[in-house]
Amino acid sequence: MRQRRPPRSDGTAAAAPLVPAKVQAVRMLARREYSRAEIAQRLQQRGVSRDDVERALDELQAAGYLSDARYAQAVVTQKAGRYGKRAIAHALREKGIAAPEALAALAPLAAADEFTDAQALWQRRFGTAPANERDKARQVRFLLSRGYGLSVALRVLRAAGASPSDDA
Repeated sequence: MRQRRPPRSDGTAAAAPLVPAKVQAVRMLARREYSRAEIAQRLQQRGVSRDDVERALDELQAAGYLSDARYAQAVVTQKAGRYGKRAIAHALREKGIAAPEALAALAPLAAADEFTDAQALWQRRFGTAPANERDKARQVRFLLSRGYGLSVALRVLRAAGASPSDDA
């Protein structure tokens, strides 16, 4: 653990040295990828001025350390197979990724069959057809929470053997 500086002899505490915005951003990026908007928000919460944040992020982006396209691709790769396209697109919007970068990152998912992905996810999670309406509702809610549409969720359950008359 890092030791604190002893108080000054005149009774005032020693002022903490100011860390430049660029150094703080590099420290964040050393741990994991961030979007430009995330880093800007975190730096501003730490009291860094907006001009300093923009200047530092422009330098990092020019040097290739910061890339929203790379971040978006990482998010898509991480969430693919566990979440639907809608949920992934929503996560990208929440992180401040612009539409062109988000669409480029989501492009590989366009060829994927959402029903097959949802069925594989359902199989890993549940594996058996719902025994009653309560189980069915729980399984549908699970698929909906992962970004799949209601029609896809009901198709998965029908394919698993749930009675079609229960759809409602």
